[in-house]
Amino acid sequence: MIYVYLADGFEETEAVTPIDLLRRGGKEVVIVGVGDNIITSSHGVSIVADTIAQEAPLTDELEMIVLPGGMPGTLNLEKSPYVQAAIDYCVENNKFIGAICAAPSILGHKGLLNGRKAVCYEGFETQLEGAETSDAPVAADGIFITSRGAGTAVEFGLALLEAAVSKAESIRVRNSIMFR
Repeated sequence: MIYVYLADGFEETEAVTPIDLLRRGGKEVVIVGVGDNIITSSHGVSIVADTIAQEAPLTDELEMIVLPGGMPGTLNLEKSPYVQAAIDYCVENNKFIGAICAAPSILGHKGLLNGRKAVCYEGFETQLEGAETSDAPVAADGIFITSRGAGTAVEFGLALLEAAVSKAESIRVRNSIMFR
């Protein structure tokens, strides 16, 4: 099971694209609302979450969490004690954490990217404390998978799918959506 956390002000492409690609790859994806079950994006698109953060259990069935970016969505994710607990749980239990756009800054502020390869939205590099940054669309290092922004959401979703299932499944889904 994969949790995708959404907070008001999230970037819709960075949320919906990975959800779609992971589900196409056969993964159970649960949309987790932070603060409410109806979450509104930075561009006024509302999404109905499957559950709310305080009711999303952190158990062995959890394989990965995904943190979309956007503003003020990233700030709202970061201030949530439930999101912070989920990040800590994943780190302690060697579960994948995906973060895109500004959201890798949440991991950087916790010191989790120190000495790791990571990418983010241009201008947020200083927030990835100690990370080895580049202009690659996606960076995967250990349990952390980071990406640059809405324009890299497909590559991000496929990288998440590769980590959660396999490279072969990621390639199959890539081909099925005609992404080249």
